[in-house]
Amino acid sequence: MSGHAQAGSLVAVVMGVSGSGKTTVAALLAGRLGWEFAEADDFHPPANIAKMRGGTPLDDADRLPWLRAIAAQIDRWCAEHKSGIVTCSALKRRYRDIIIGDRPGVRLVYLRGPRDLILHRMAARHGHFMPVSLLDSQFADLEEPDPDERPIAVSIGNPPAVLVAEIIGALGLGGPPRDRLPA
Repeated sequence: MSGHAQAGSLVAVVMGVSGSGKTTVAALLAGRLGWEFAEADDFHPPANIAKMRGGTPLDDADRLPWLRAIAAQIDRWCAEHKSGIVTCSALKRRYRDIIIGDRPGVRLVYLRGPRDLILHRMAARHGHFMPVSLLDSQFADLEEPDPDERPIAVSIGNPPAVLVAEIIGALGLGGPPRDRLPA
């Protein structure tokens, strides 16, 4: 794969099923660290959004251009020596292989939580294209990260600020916010 992280850059991919809090946690994390932020939903082509809005789960063919676009964003940040946070459901190992692959400066953050809690959160949110009816398909597709993927797994039962502190600690970035890791 191209786009290996350069010295001084780090990218975190915040993953989990829809409704797990990816956008909330990732935006807080990026703000706290002063890093770039990208929301994976913004990389979906309109046809994908329409399909999900209509209650039809995406298949692997639908996801491939989306995953490649996210990987390209990660590669841009790395080439520019920038650190960033990107959300992505990244439900299957093969999806994570596309967006993370052998990029050494990219870490996986897995927001883990029970279906009932996530269902409650999805039912309470407004204006999102992903209907609650697709939650079961998300869990059916979910392949939890294996240890060799070096995931940072956090429980979504904690408040977002607590999750952000846990993630920062696990990334070895305790202390004051900084733009990038030391070279």
